[in-house]
Amino acid sequence: MANRGPSYGLSREVQQKIDRQYDPELEQVLVRWMMGQCGGDIPQPAPGRDGFQQWLKDGTVLCRLINSLYPRGQGPVAKIQASTMAFKQMEQISQFLQAAERYGIAATDIFQTVDLWEGKNMACVQRTLMNLGSLAVAKGDGLFVGDPNWFPKKSQENRRVFSEDKLKEGQNVIGLQMGTNRGASQAGMTGYGMPRQIL
Repeated sequence: MANRGPSYGLSREVQQKIDRQYDPELEQVLVRWMMGQCGGDIPQPAPGRDGFQQWLKDGTVLCRLINSLYPRGQGPVAKIQASTMAFKQMEQISQFLQAAERYGIAATDIFQTVDLWEGKNMACVQRTLMNLGSLAVAKGDGLFVGDPNWFPKKSQENRRVFSEDKLKEGQNVIGLQMGTNRGASQAGMTGYGMPRQIL
């Protein structure tokens, strides 16, 4: 972690709320997928939030993961090297994030480098990896390794083409969302309230 002291007051409450979002079961699924996707020579992380953070902190596992989702030799991260220097580790994490965005993950679904490196928001890191797994399954290019049921299924586009006649027919129908005009009439209605008294 970074050289920061403990947080107090509102900062502490916010950090505790973020920490409660971390899912240990999801961590196990992600570790199984990442180890299978990257190959068997990656060491197993220590269980728990801190172990998961230390495993991913240098960025090498993440870069190998994103490279494994591309055909051999076409990975977006050319140079992957383990380093103990902070700026090198953060650079590799940011290379993974840029490659993940190019792969198709929305910018709003991507964590910040410090979320992982300082361990401030590991739940956000989990969400990014979950979205990456879902997208890899949805692409169906044969490069995904693992059980597709580990990840939620992404919705697919389902275009419908209607003929001109069908479109014109639809303009004559009053949708029930706007109410109905059947059975409504003003028969039997009287004026509201007392009539004006003129003396």
